[in-house]
Amino acid sequence: MTTATPRTPAIKRLKTPNHQSFALTVEQAAPCTKKWFVVDGDGQIVGRLATKIATVLMGKHKPDYTANVDSGDYVVVVNIERVRFSGRQMTHPSIPYFTNKTATKLYQRFSGFPSGRKTMTAADRLIKKPDDVLMNAVRRMLPKTKLGRDMLAKLRLFTGPSHPHQAQQPTELPAFLK
Repeated sequence: MTTATPRTPAIKRLKTPNHQSFALTVEQAAPCTKKWFVVDGDGQIVGRLATKIATVLMGKHKPDYTANVDSGDYVVVVNIERVRFSGRQMTHPSIPYFTNKTATKLYQRFSGFPSGRKTMTAADRLIKKPDDVLMNAVRRMLPKTKLGRDMLAKLRLFTGPSHPHQAQQPTELPAFLK
């Protein structure tokens, strides 16, 4: 008969004044410096670009990722009016990468009143509010909590090729995120 050596449990036993309870120990992440990344949205598909941005905003690209700590980096996206949707190419006078999905995809909102549903196609949204398309795609990939709102505040979107964040010296995204 062999005797097994006792293993230390992953759950630490904490004693409280009235009773004993179990609690998980969570280590706090060390404060880290935030990096700045710049992404060119010219010709990139909205959903695929949004997943890369959300990964960086959450900090999942770092080895010290912790779910309850905002360890993500800042992301600057330029040329957001030139993002595209997947699908068959079509022609449009003002949208450079116009596809079949751009013409058929609907964004809708509801005012709360009877007959208060308002719909807008992706083509109209790209013309009126080009930053809204990418912002909503990224926002829906982040946590729906206060932490997610703080992560979304680190996203900067700009139409055109220039941005005012040269002082932060942003770099390109890492090679494994491209």
